[in-house]
Amino acid sequence: MDALYNTHVKLLAFDFLKLTLHPMDPSSSSRKGARLSRAETLGFVVTRDLKPNKFLRFTIDDGTGCIPCILWLNQLNSPYFSRRNPSDVRLIADVAAKLASEIQLGVFARVRGRITGYRGKTHV
Repeated sequence: MDALYNTHVKLLAFDFLKLTLHPMDPSSSSRKGARLSRAETLGFVVTRDLKPNKFLRFTIDDGTGCIPCILWLNQLNSPYFSRRNPSDVRLIADVAAKLASEIQLGVFARVRGRITGYRGKTHV
């Protein structure tokens, strides 16, 4: 039943928007009985909201709907990364900043990431 759990499942927005967050595990969702934690999608960037050193919130439109996405940019000041090797954290932060600069309105993009919920909304 959990065969797809840690796999980047290719989802259209049509299916993504029908995901339900798992009540006992907020880091997973389900669709048609399958428990999912990661997704991959392709589409055009139709919205972009940058909060420097915090996050880039953007939306991908694949023709069947829109998928909200967040790229975190707070690696250098996040307690989550404080226990990791500083050079590794710097590398992660640099990659995230480079990706954020490439996410522009109208760009065709592939997004891979965790399916999570925040304030009642599901995003990648």
